[in-house]
Amino acid sequence: MGEQADRLARGEWYLDDDELQRRRRDCWIQLDHFNNARADDDAIRARALLKLMGFLGEGALVMPRFQCSYGRNISLGHGAFVNANAFFMDDAPITVGDHARIGPGAQLMTALHPVDDHRRRHEGWERAAPIVLGENVWLGAAVTVGPGVTIGRNSVIGAGSVVLSDIPDHVVAAGSPAKVIRATSVEQPGLDDYV
Repeated sequence: MGEQADRLARGEWYLDDDELQRRRRDCWIQLDHFNNARADDDAIRARALLKLMGFLGEGALVMPRFQCSYGRNISLGHGAFVNANAFFMDDAPITVGDHARIGPGAQLMTALHPVDDHRRRHEGWERAAPIVLGENVWLGAAVTVGPGVTIGRNSVIGAGSVVLSDIPDHVVAAGSPAKVIRATSVEQPGLDDYV
């Protein structure tokens, strides 16, 4: 692993280089296989996802067109569903819990650029922070999740929201930036067990 890839993996400031560009091109080749497969060719899409993702849970489903940066930094839980036109900027790990639902056009964006250091931003420095979606989370259509955000289990994010800070378990949040609107019921053991 080269210096910049190592810095990226540690969550430090890094510069793009030939190795990182090669990794993204390798990812895009698998995305081409996935996104260009015939509508009835589930086997091609499944093979591409298995080569692409860091972890692909049993029964997880991703609809085309799907885009990501590296692929191998994505962990998609059992029974998770990603609707069409989602973009996962997985410069840092993106962990999607079991049975999570991600609406069409959602964007999970791990990259950060310098805000106050204009010279470093001009030079192209960036770093990344992980995103975690808990079990049974639902992101509505066109939700954007920012770097370093964790969304708690069983929480729902309203369509079009921009999530820039952590969201607790069992709530509905919406807006830009997303704010908690209300709590939801807590699942009852034995009554609401997931299949």
